[in-house]
Amino acid sequence: MRFVIYGAGGVGGTIGARLHLAGFEVALIARGRHRQAIVQGGLRFVSPSMDERLNLPCAQGPADAAIGPDDAVFLCMKGQHTEAALRDLDAATGGEARVICCQNGVENERLALRRFRHTYGMVVWLPAEHLQPGVVVNFAENTAGGLDAGRYPSGVDGFIREVAAALTTAGFSAQPHPAIMGRKHEKLLANLSNAVNAATGSGSRPIAAKLRAEALACYHAAGIHCATRDEVRAGRSAIRGGEVPGHKRHGGSSLQSLLRRTGDIEADFLNGEIVLLGRLHGVPTPANEAVQALGNRLAREGLAAGSLAIAEVERLVLGASGKTP
Repeated sequence: MRFVIYGAGGVGGTIGARLHLAGFEVALIARGRHRQAIVQGGLRFVSPSMDERLNLPCAQGPADAAIGPDDAVFLCMKGQHTEAALRDLDAATGGEARVICCQNGVENERLALRRFRHTYGMVVWLPAEHLQPGVVVNFAENTAGGLDAGRYPSGVDGFIREVAAALTTAGFSAQPHPAIMGRKHEKLLANLSNAVNAATGSGSRPIAAKLRAEALACYHAAGIHCATRDEVRAGRSAIRGGEVPGHKRHGGSSLQSLLRRTGDIEADFLNGEIVLLGRLHGVPTPANEAVQALGNRLAREGLAAGSLAIAEVERLVLGASGKTP
């Protein structure tokens, strides 16, 4: 089996690097200056115990990656880029690719299944960053991250078992799971504060609690199964973070988007998912609406990461929901 990493940033680059180091065949797909740096000097992969330059093939798109029906294609771009990426992948493969959605949120699998009958979901707990072209940093060792996966909408098969076994060999905690979307909905709860963290550089327990409460009310109204914290705790507890010499860990995916000045953010596929469910099922979601708008404002106006005071954001979000901080 060959592994094609479509989007070789922090998550994708780490997965690809560790699979390559474990002896598996890996190909990357990347864009712009990041791809140029990889092609010219290899992918620099840094962790608490290593600093390696890896010579990996890196295509600029699916059409150049010679993707076959037995390859495992890891989708690792942000949710706002998924539709365009799937369109290019479909054009290159005729819908015969095996697609694993390694992204935050729960919409990517629905988008993929429209074109690819072999679609899989993956829950990603992986402390990694990509802030410089050609460089990926994984802030963990031994168990480098959690990557449970299953068929979409449910079930497991021989393919995903083989993928999980390879990821385990490469140093990840990776279990096949028949109800993977219940775990992805649980992960979404943790991602609802991403834009708050990006805006302030820190978290807010009152905001996180309100965002979570709105989401759980939406799940209940929509009849959506969400795994409990106890059900997923074992896989997360195995991840061992570590210091990486010369590299400061900044934070999550939305904060990294601001640091890299990408001009977009994934709030529409995180808080926006809860807003959508609320509007479909008659559940008020004012706090998630406020955080979705905040995230989009950060990207649209090019505001710096951590440029807003936590008290200001709490007034904005909790005031919108009728609470005071």
